[in-house]
Amino acid sequence: MAAAATLVSSAGGILAMLNESDPALKLHALSNLNAFVDRFWPEISYSVPIIQSLYEDEKFEQRQLAALLLSKVFYYLGKLNDSLSYALGAGPLFDVSQDSDFVRTVLAKAIDEYVSLRTKAAVIDSRLEAIVEGMLDKCIADGKYKQAIGVAIECRRLDKLEEAVLCCANFESTINYCIDVSHSFVNPREYRHEVLRVIVKIYQQLPSPDYLSICHCLMFLDDSEGITKILEKLLQSGDVDDALLAFQIAFDIVENENQAFHLKLLNQLSTPKLQPEQSGNIRRVYAKIRQILSGEISMHLSMHFLSACNKSDLLIIKKMQQSVDMRCHGCHSAIIYSNAIMHAGTTVYTFLTENLDLLSRARGWVQFNATAGLGLILRGHQQKKLDSVMVPYIKLSVPGPFSRGGTLFGLGLMQFNREYIKKFLHETLRNTASEVIKYGACLGLGLAALGTADNDVFEDMKNLSYADVAVLGGAAAISMGLVMVGTATEKAKEMLAYAHEIQHEELLALTVYGREEEADSLIEQMTRDQDLCLRYGGMYAIALAYRGTSNSRAIRKLLHFAVSDVSDDVRRTAVIALGFVLYSDAQQTPRMVSLLSKSYDPHVRYGAALAVGISCAGGGLSEAISLLEPLTSDAVDFVRQGALIAMAMVMLQISEASDSRVGAFRRKLEKIIRDKHEETMSMMGAVIASGIIDAGGRNVTIKLMSKTKCDRMTAVIGLAVFSQYWFWHPFLYFMSLAFSTTAFIGLNYNMKLPKFEFLSHATPSLFEYPKPTSVPITTPPIQLPTAILSTSLRARARARARASVNPGNNESEMADSMQVDSSAEKKSDPEPSFEILDNPARVVPTQEKYIKFLEDSRYVPVKSAPSGIVILKDLRKEETEEFSVLNASMHLSDDDPALTRLSE
Repeated sequence: MAAAATLVSSAGGILAMLNESDPALKLHALSNLNAFVDRFWPEISYSVPIIQSLYEDEKFEQRQLAALLLSKVFYYLGKLNDSLSYALGAGPLFDVSQDSDFVRTVLAKAIDEYVSLRTKAAVIDSRLEAIVEGMLDKCIADGKYKQAIGVAIECRRLDKLEEAVLCCANFESTINYCIDVSHSFVNPREYRHEVLRVIVKIYQQLPSPDYLSICHCLMFLDDSEGITKILEKLLQSGDVDDALLAFQIAFDIVENENQAFHLKLLNQLSTPKLQPEQSGNIRRVYAKIRQILSGEISMHLSMHFLSACNKSDLLIIKKMQQSVDMRCHGCHSAIIYSNAIMHAGTTVYTFLTENLDLLSRARGWVQFNATAGLGLILRGHQQKKLDSVMVPYIKLSVPGPFSRGGTLFGLGLMQFNREYIKKFLHETLRNTASEVIKYGACLGLGLAALGTADNDVFEDMKNLSYADVAVLGGAAAISMGLVMVGTATEKAKEMLAYAHEIQHEELLALTVYGREEEADSLIEQMTRDQDLCLRYGGMYAIALAYRGTSNSRAIRKLLHFAVSDVSDDVRRTAVIALGFVLYSDAQQTPRMVSLLSKSYDPHVRYGAALAVGISCAGGGLSEAISLLEPLTSDAVDFVRQGALIAMAMVMLQISEASDSRVGAFRRKLEKIIRDKHEETMSMMGAVIASGIIDAGGRNVTIKLMSKTKCDRMTAVIGLAVFSQYWFWHPFLYFMSLAFSTTAFIGLNYNMKLPKFEFLSHATPSLFEYPKPTSVPITTPPIQLPTAILSTSLRARARARARASVNPGNNESEMADSMQVDSSAEKKSDPEPSFEILDNPARVVPTQEKYIKFLEDSRYVPVKSAPSGIVILKDLRKEETEEFSVLNASMHLSDDDPALTRLSE
């Protein structure tokens, strides 16, 4: 056939045979034209009506061959809809297994058409369904399981998805790929949940179900009942290994920081009625799981690790204090913010005790911020008596409403999502008359009741927000949003009308957190409103509703408002919102905002800087640093401020050895702070950035997603409120809600820290702490030349004369001295290529890929995780356990009152 093709120079003769009456001649013509169509399709296209008439003639036996020829001609003509239509008419002659551009293109078109019809729930041609099924069957038969999974998910054929996963030999890799695809590319929330339910069903069909992975999927589905059943099954089995697995599941759930979900689990998890001989141990295990789910153990471990491993450099704060004009309220507050963020969770407030005059000079809201900062420093501090918690505030602050209000806000920062703190703050709010104290109680109560949807708290906040006081009304509105975060109930409609009256748009954005398509109607109303405050809130509503989804429709809408809205605030917020939508794929953010970072509008440039800081926080992404560098030298002061803060967020836990620009940035911060002529806003940015880059004693980072790829709700909400510091500086403290301890903490069955070593397969200098700041050496005063007397000159001349008489002695002495010097030289040893770490250990995000567990170790992790709280399984139970040196301070004993209370 190929030889014949070389002899044919025109299809005219073959086309003439189509007009013959003999069916055999028509068949011969169609067969040859089908073979030569790639060369002669321009000529054949003129005879399309004749070929169509053959296809439409029901008496013609080779109608399918005519349809195949027409499909190919229309393919070459670029009319893919017609090509697909005739390919369906070709029946079995259209071979999906054929590897050609024509088949691949038509199949792609078929899939697009099939997906469109499935999405609309329309009637689908059986021939189209047969083609798609044939392609899926071929992929599974050829072992192309990932391709089959991708097509099955896109075509909404969950039966084929299940078939592809179960047929694959490498089940674990395939199911993980399936989960990643569902999170990254399946945008409709309801359909994503359907995919995850199928994955759960597949896991449950296995002979030994992977309960850890099942619970991770159930977390995405918000299925607390399913997780409760699994936990009860594991806890009641009486097996130690099952209990360890249940503990690890509980710690993973707590890492997601979804307070409403935790409360549902705790309410559903009931201790079973057991025999007397079984009750003691089972009740103790149930008490432990309750303590884990309450978050007490995680917060306790985090606080003690940050306190024990604190590497904050107080000299940095002292230098800033000496360089900054403390008469400026902005700079005064910035140092207080910087100190609080730098020591967040470390329980170290040495700087404040050594500089009591700093607090004594504080007045008004500066005093409020100073006392609230102590709550951030004492984050995780657990005391049953609130009076003992308040001691640091009472000692260090000046009595008054601002101090008291800051104390209440600090309690919320110190113990957010805690029931007993919520009751205390709610009672205080109802019993006080001071607006400043109410302001602090509102913010603290919003944090303590985050996501609980407590109607009593909501109604009290609603009444306060009607007060004709801007500051108090704003705090009450934000607290209402914090309490009702993610609920998207009927109250949202009520709150929309309410937002028109009081101009507090933040609360509406918080209520639609994570709702995606469900929030579209509310978003549409807000973004089309003539009131710029509601459009401003609409940008945050998009950011929080589509957080971490990389939804293309949400991105297009934000980009539209970023360049077209008439309000600077709306444009700035639209760009910031891109950081929230894209943080699950942080590498896209610098590319997405690169042009916006060069905008003529400084508000847009500021938004681009903060978007990169939020999305790429703690990653040290090179593209992000390159984008932010020119913005740190921008001509506008508030752009520089935002760029400096964003750069500090990106460089969190990044060492100078891994990126030399980190050292250059630290030196730039020092230079800005020392410059007396620097503008106040950029100096404030430098001071705050100095605290952020060393946050939590240099042992925390900013994380918006957990290791299970779930969104950390508290972290996302915290950064959303933090970005409001543009209007009100105390909101800077909300950044701490996004802090995550960079540590590996291994626990045994008794929640103790055993001695456990693991390997970091990288040079230690890549992830070491920054070197401490050295005290500047004072240069000695310049000495004037000493007067030389004549007697001294004669003495030197006599010494030279004696030296000329005995030259050998001087040479030998010089040789000896040179020999001593050369022997004193030390050769520097090469740096090792790995490091052995002891439990608990600091493990930064960029180091996680280098973490390896030793094969001959006594303990093995229940879950192979390079950081976080990991439960360890003891393989040598008969041997005596040895514990870490930090075990005494970090371990929460079985006799702890909290454990007893939970067991009851």
